[in-house]
Amino acid sequence: MAKDKDPADLIIIGGGLAGSEAAWQAAQRGLSVHLYEMRPSKQTGAHTGADLAELVCSNSLGSDLGDRAPGLLKAELRKMGSLLLRVADEYRLPAGAALAVDREGFAQRVTQVLSSHPRITVVREEVREIPHYPTIIASGPLTSSSLAAAIQQLTGNQHLYFFDAIAPIVTRESINMNIAYRASRYDTGEQADGDYINCPFSRDEYYAFVDALLGAQRIDLKDFEKLLEQGVDAGAHQFFEGCLPIEILAGRGKDALRYGPMRPVGLKHPVTGKWPFAVLQLRQDNLAGSLYNLVGFQTNLTFSEQKRVFRMVPGLENAEFARFGQMHRNTFIFSPAYLKPSLQFQTRSDLWFAGQITGVEGYAGNIATGLLAGWNAARHHFGLPPLILPETTMLGALCHYITHASPADFQPMKANFGILPPLEPPIPKGRRERGAAYALRSLSELDQLLDRTANEESEFLTDQRRLF
Repeated sequence: MAKDKDPADLIIIGGGLAGSEAAWQAAQRGLSVHLYEMRPSKQTGAHTGADLAELVCSNSLGSDLGDRAPGLLKAELRKMGSLLLRVADEYRLPAGAALAVDREGFAQRVTQVLSSHPRITVVREEVREIPHYPTIIASGPLTSSSLAAAIQQLTGNQHLYFFDAIAPIVTRESINMNIAYRASRYDTGEQADGDYINCPFSRDEYYAFVDALLGAQRIDLKDFEKLLEQGVDAGAHQFFEGCLPIEILAGRGKDALRYGPMRPVGLKHPVTGKWPFAVLQLRQDNLAGSLYNLVGFQTNLTFSEQKRVFRMVPGLENAEFARFGQMHRNTFIFSPAYLKPSLQFQTRSDLWFAGQITGVEGYAGNIATGLLAGWNAARHHFGLPPLILPETTMLGALCHYITHASPADFQPMKANFGILPPLEPPIPKGRRERGAAYALRSLSELDQLLDRTANEESEFLTDQRRLF
């Protein structure tokens, strides 16, 4: 890739969720876009294929309920015309109130749509340096060592790193349904329609499983890190609290799992009519229903230990693993020092960052920051001021958090109501009622902003008819 010039109006580095959404948003607003993705010629150590927008850790984008924070973020994305949310809805799988997708179908569809867009060129090439023309860096948590070094040189500061984890996937036919049963968690918004397969534990089975988990052999993180083409100082290594390996969580106490990802509440056993002592839930992972992932079971155990320990789960004694869990390194910059709420770099108005590298966590957050960066790149191209969303919106609050957080405790942030400004009195007492009030305020203010923005941009933007 030439460093000094490029025929496109905008360069986007990274074909993940953020980069894919950014490319669509910019191209729909009239920009010619070159979307650079180094896969498949250079893999990351966590991805498995060459498609754009590949979902690595899980196939769930989280709750889709309007009174939940992740659901509100998705509602905002739909209002703002997100391509990836539209494709996710198209490839939706049964998952109660969560938005889970067929990952292969989802990625293939996004790839097809972007590759066929008349203003998007997908370039299968690694970018090793930061271009000197309008660019969005959305290289993700596994940014290549060369580009990471270039970013480090740009920021003049050391990166922050943390380790993230992937849960195993098993085949549907290997699950013993004489033991496991279908159910969704009771009336917390998830309908009891049996979208999840549940593996119930007795008291003795649970504690034996925890003991085995704690004694199992783990992969050495230093050895794994070497496989991830280290080219820069690794910085501070830590686990992200929102995606702890199951064995790390178990080490916090013998009952930590059954009050966490293995909580049995609302999962009545169809035979006994009672809650089991603990439950492992399995969620459908592909459209054919042939694969199921172990919900909340991110792990760093060796593959042989995963077979041994996870086959102790009632109903998984003969489990066939389509994919083992594994660790991968996530990279993010210290956004409070370098980014504006528009996601522009502080000292360079034609450079934006988007996705997990900014410090947002979760698929929807990555998509959302890609959407905003792509939109703002188009506004910059046409000489318009950057779009900054109100802090009362979930996306606005996320962008405000990552650009204003304290250096002492900056950690990747998922959508949550705690980062929104307080509600005006009278404040509803119930949690769901408060969530609904937050959502009503957010979507109302977003509608007003979008109306003003549409009028402002009308003379600049091309026809935005859907291309699929």
